Amino acid sequence: MDELPIGRRVAYWRNRRKMSQQVFADRLGKSKSWVDKVERGVRRLDKFSVVYEIADVLQLDVQILLGRDPERRPDSVNCVDQIEVEEIRAALERYDQISAFFYAPPEPPPLPEMRKAVTHAWLSYQHAKYGMLARTLPRLLREAQAADTAYSDSGQGQESAHLLGQVYQIASSALRKLGEHELSWLAADRSIAVSQRAGDQLLAGTATARVACALLSLGRARPALEINVNIANRLAPGISGNDSSPERLSVYGQLLLQGAMAAARIGDSATVRDLLAGADEAARCMDGDANYYWTCFGPTNVKLHRAAAAVELGEGRVAVEVHQSLDPEGFNALLPERRAHHYLDQARAQALIGDIDMASEMLLEGDRLAPSEIRCRPLAREVLSDVLRRTRGIPSAPVAELAEHMSVGV
Repeated sequence: MDELPIGRRVAYWRNRRKMSQQVFADRLGKSKSWVDKVERGVRRLDKFSVVYEIADVLQLDVQILLGRDPERRPDSVNCVDQIEVEEIRAALERYDQISAFFYAPPEPPPLPEMRKAVTHAWLSYQHAKYGMLARTLPRLLREAQAADTAYSDSGQGQESAHLLGQVYQIASSALRKLGEHELSWLAADRSIAVSQRAGDQLLAGTATARVACALLSLGRARPALEINVNIANRLAPGISGNDSSPERLSVYGQLLLQGAMAAARIGDSATVRDLLAGADEAARCMDGDANYYWTCFGPTNVKLHRAAAAVELGEGRVAVEVHQSLDPEGFNALLPERRAHHYLDQARAQALIGDIDMASEMLLEGDRLAPSEIRCRPLAREVLSDVLRRTRGIPSAPVAELAEHMSVGV
């Protein structure tokens, strides 16, 4: 792509957006003949203002339109390269509600189709299909934004806002996995604003947990702790007439678990214990593990966070003991993202206590279960690099192969 003339790149992205030359011309306020000449290279694009306008209509980052596409990596099926991230960024940078004052927004899909698409995106995330998710997220974001704009003043306004809030949360979670923490924060913050319009306290609660996760990833552990605890206190079952439904228990518990992770990051073990105890109490009030509001909350997930918090506190042996106490049936019933994430935490725990062979096995187990959770995450690269440095002699063939796939050396 970066070697093609800009007109050919315009044609390529117009076709990917499934726009005819006439529709594209109408949105630009140009003639179809003008578009045809640009795409054939007869007319030069020598004004940056026009290039930026084209990029906006194509819902594309201008750097990609100018021919600065990064090359796709060979393992992009299991991972995500920068072109997908840039498309997600471009979708997040759109402000369709403002743009609607100047030109007609794109026709949104019917809300039943949007519901199916959002559910599919959540499942892609929870099955750690990050490559697939990253390729569908830009379009999903644009369609959810268009739906929210189109239906905002109708009887479907709350539902469209609810769907958009979920899409922002999916984007935030996926971007955080990929190490794009600023974008993750932006998407989560957008979700909070939209959730208020949706009129759903619990959706706002899960959005808050995403904001806190992004803050924690940015090294802002104390604000992450405060926001989790503050909103958890407002949503606590039995407080101010709040119900004790499994949905509320799940969101409340998720906030406490994320608060515990933030407290662990700053070394506040007493607060970690208190928050984990509160989450454990909420989980015992539920009928086992569940996935209300896509939280995967329940007794097993509480244990997984107990192990993860122990790793953050430098207590590797405690984390290993928690892992050994897991109920295999409950653990295996969790979705792949949760289990592979736990294996990554266990790799860190085993490295802390000096068992490098077992740390390697935990990484491989996570990779066998959900390759993207290991191969896409910067944290996993750090752990694998540490394992390779501390391995005596030549690493095993599976570890060497994983290192090659991830381009990680000693």
